[in-house]
Amino acid sequence: MKKSIFYHAGCPVCVSAEHDIITLIGAENVEIVHLGNDRNRIEEAEKAGLKSVPALVTPTGNVLHINFGASMTEVKG
Repeated sequence: MKKSIFYHAGCPVCVSAEHDIITLIGAENVEIVHLGNDRNRIEEAEKAGLKSVPALVTPTGNVLHINFGASMTEVKG
């Protein structure tokens, strides 16, 4: 089974959402991508449809924006 991908930027809203996502769907079912640390994946996140973080991309490609931590413009700096 393909994993979901959870993108975030490390802010308190993002970290809180990360913990909730892991609790809800299990660490084995989600790849965590910290865009502040893994900046080479920003383009990938944008191509997937992210407008802000935190966001979860499901295995079917749906983007679920969770709360609002930062826009992708802010993430890119």
